[in-house]
Amino acid sequence: MSHSVHLKPVLMSGEVVAGAMVFEFFTPGISRILANAGARFAIYDMEHTGMGYETLKWLFATSGGLNMESMVRVPTGGYTWIARALDLGARGVMVPMVETLSQAEELVRACRYPPAGRRGAAFGFAQCDYLGGSVVEKMHDYHARTLLIAQIETERGLQNVEEIASVDGVDVLWVGHFDLSNFMGIPGQFDHPDFLAAMQHVAQVAKKHGKVAGFMATDKPWIERAKSMGYTMLAAGTDTGLLQQALGQLVETIDMKTPV
Repeated sequence: MSHSVHLKPVLMSGEVVAGAMVFEFFTPGISRILANAGARFAIYDMEHTGMGYETLKWLFATSGGLNMESMVRVPTGGYTWIARALDLGARGVMVPMVETLSQAEELVRACRYPPAGRRGAAFGFAQCDYLGGSVVEKMHDYHARTLLIAQIETERGLQNVEEIASVDGVDVLWVGHFDLSNFMGIPGQFDHPDFLAAMQHVAQVAKKHGKVAGFMATDKPWIERAKSMGYTMLAAGTDTGLLQQALGQLVETIDMKTPV
């Protein structure tokens, strides 16, 4: 998965970057399909899909040589989940339901080697493209390329978002909109003033602390709304939703045709 320019510094510079979240189509061609569509990153979901590490390793391997970086949403923020994903070559780790300063600090330690963190060493394997070389240089490079994405998707995370954003090593504050609306007591009410204020607040906090605001937008109006608020790391839809929508439109066209 070698790239001449890592995605992280591009994102941290404030550039708007588009990618995808993948929940179902864990196939040999999905990385190239997404890259061909212009996605700069893919986040493969382990939280809700039941996908395991062997499949994840295979997905990462298929993205080698593409102008796209493969990332993963782990099921929870434990060290074992994060460190294993990074050892397999994840260029970014998304952690659900980040709620406190201490939790954010622990996540950073899981992503970084000593003295900056407590990550165990495994060099010469998948994350290194099975190459040797200076371990010191590798550690520096892996710290520089790895995105830590903290999901703000509970009322507690929203309440503590300033403290979470203040942690050096947390790169992205990503609003999980369904969960956030649920925990705010307004499930699915994405036009509710309180929800819109929460989204705006997360984006403002991210900017204040030099972080990136991230969001998964399922249609063009959502994309435009998120961009106007300052969200710059945007996943376009879900793989399942996009396929179903596109196929449904074609099927409807077929059914409307007059039989010959």
